[in-house]
Amino acid sequence: MKRYGDHRFPGKLFVVEGIDGSGKSTQLALLHQWLQGEGYGTVFSEWNSSLLVRDTTKRGKKRRMLTPASFSLIHATDFADRIEHNIIPLLKAGAVVLCDRYIYTAFARDVVRGMDPQWVRELYSFAVKPTVAFYFRIPLDVALNRLRSGRNGVKFYEAGMDLELSANPEDSFEIFQGRIMEEYEKIVPEFELTAVDATLPIEVQQSQMRQIVLAKLAQAKRLRVAP
Repeated sequence: MKRYGDHRFPGKLFVVEGIDGSGKSTQLALLHQWLQGEGYGTVFSEWNSSLLVRDTTKRGKKRRMLTPASFSLIHATDFADRIEHNIIPLLKAGAVVLCDRYIYTAFARDVVRGMDPQWVRELYSFAVKPTVAFYFRIPLDVALNRLRSGRNGVKFYEAGMDLELSANPEDSFEIFQGRIMEEYEKIVPEFELTAVDATLPIEVQQSQMRQIVLAKLAQAKRLRVAP
């Protein structure tokens, strides 16, 4: 399989991955605020946020028309649009780009929905390799308890109801997230994701992230000033 390659742009790309309830978005938001406070030009990009396909995705979900293949292709289109018009230009400009979910989300979710793993990986072979990809590892029951305390129910596709795992949305959601977690655990060694213990206190996780990110930024600075 053709793998993505290290980009040679002056900017840096940091991404977070994990199942729902892992706390990845909170950690990325804290990192974003901190980097801006330290004077870094920092930009945020979120999975499934391209205006090109947003309306189509919403209509498909509302009418429950999305098949596993259409889901996969819509998300790939979203990603392609963002990487061409947002992520790559910003990396070329020297910005620090932070992504809440990257291609590994597709590698996990699409495969759980029945898509061939190699096909999905080929679909995203145009992606650039992140500087660091953080994976927030958390026990399934802990993640589910966090979600249940902060939400009123789960949505149809979010719960994997299209897969007919269970007639009960809560049970379906638990099965679906468990399978996604299994796929993530395969992805971590395959793509050398940096695992973070998401059960640790928020400030401890953030400190670990900052140390790793700062080391990468300092390394880039040394390379730029080297004779």
